[in-house]
Amino acid sequence: MATVLLLRHGRTTANATGELAGRLPVELDDTGRAQAARAAGRLRELPLATVVSSPLIRCRQTVELALPESEPVIDDGLIECGYGDWEGRPLKELSTDPLWPVVQHHPSAVVFPNGEAMADMSARAVSTIRAWDAKVTAEHGPESIWLACSHGDVIKAIVADALGLHLDQFQRIVADPASITVIRYTSTRPFVVRVNETGELGSLVPRKIDGREKSEESDAAVGGGAGGGV
Repeated sequence: MATVLLLRHGRTTANATGELAGRLPVELDDTGRAQAARAAGRLRELPLATVVSSPLIRCRQTVELALPESEPVIDDGLIECGYGDWEGRPLKELSTDPLWPVVQHHPSAVVFPNGEAMADMSARAVSTIRAWDAKVTAEHGPESIWLACSHGDVIKAIVADALGLHLDQFQRIVADPASITVIRYTSTRPFVVRVNETGELGSLVPRKIDGREKSEESDAAVGGGAGGGV
């Protein structure tokens, strides 16, 4: 089977201000555009058979900067989780919502008010990736490489499935802005080749948030967060 590169969009204005963008049309900020441009250097030499993208503008902008000569196919199956009433609200405010600890520890039970169930998000994301992987393999051969640009929680759900993890464990996975995660599917099992590859180590240095070291936080950033080192 083919090999898929999962590219998360670059940092957005909502990431920078600590808001949950969801499906709102937020765009890349200057840092996000620079991240996407740096991703181009990592992707330049790869013979990508197909490029698929979430329809949201932050993913389309990322693909335009990272792969300027590509003609991405837009697939709604890769769209961000529908956070419903949570969209556009500060994560700091959402962390006091009674639903927050369920999102953190039992996401398979979460249905966002007027939004999507996380289990449904996971199912449609995994189904979309597997369907595209089978299509690329059939059309371009088992040695082919292709790319899908999507969102933090979507990518984490796909990785959890590939690792054989229950969705309730997907918050243990990190997908930073403009990171690349690589999965190779086979007839019997997927192989997770790389996770959250950014080509830099600066994000490992703890930074303070509200006076606390980021490394002290045990809650996952819903939506994927802004990444580290910025």
